[in-house]
Amino acid sequence: MGTAASDLTVAVQDYLKAIYALETAGERVTTSALAARMGVSAPSATAMTKRLAELGLVERAPYKGVALTEDGRRSALEMLRHHRLLELYLADRLGLTLDEVHAEADRLEHALSEELEAKIDAELGYPTRDPHGDPIPDRELRLKAGRDRTLADLKPGERASVSRVPNDDPELLRYLGELGLVPGSDVEVVTLAPFAGPVTVRTEPGDHAISRELADEIAVN
Repeated sequence: MGTAASDLTVAVQDYLKAIYALETAGERVTTSALAARMGVSAPSATAMTKRLAELGLVERAPYKGVALTEDGRRSALEMLRHHRLLELYLADRLGLTLDEVHAEADRLEHALSEELEAKIDAELGYPTRDPHGDPIPDRELRLKAGRDRTLADLKPGERASVSRVPNDDPELLRYLGELGLVPGSDVEVVTLAPFAGPVTVRTEPGDHAISRELADEIAVN
C-alpha cells in the first residue's frame, strides 16, 4: 500500500507536483528541468530525486531523469486535488480573484485534511473544474485525459467559450481579465496571422492581438 500524500513532507509534496506538471507537459524530467521549475540548484534537485526514489515515489535512470511511480503519481494527484478544490473555494466562497487563488492554495494545500477536503468538495457541489478551468481529480484521483481544443485551433470567424486559462502567473491572469479572456467568456477569432504570427480575438471589451503561444494555452469549448 502506498504512502498517503498527507504523510509526506511539504518539500516532497512540492517536488511530486513539479514532476507531475513536467510529465503532463510532455517534458523529460531531467535534473536541470526540475531544478529550474523548483527554483533550486541542480545538486539540491538531485538529492531530492534520490530521496523520492528511496520512498518509492519515482524511478531514476542515469542521464534520463526521473518518472513517477504509481504511488508517486497518486500522491501528486492528491495534492493537485487539494490545490484545485482550495482554489475554487477561495474564488467561489471567499471572493478571491483568479490571480490571487493560486498562491493562497499553494500555502494551504499541505495542511488540508482529508475530512476537510471532503467537506469542501460537498459544499462546492462536487465540482469537476477549478476557477481557471483545470480539471479537478475526483475522489478516486481520476483525471480527465485528452488534449483540450485551444484558441489557436479555431478558424477566423469561429466562436467559442473560454474553458481554461494558464493558472500560475498572476500578472498574466490580470492581463487576460482585462482582455475578457476568462473561463465562461465568449470569444471569436478574427484573424490568424501567417507563419505562427499573432491571433486577433474579439471579446466583450473589444479586439485584441495575442501571441500564438498564448492562444495555444487558452482552452475553449
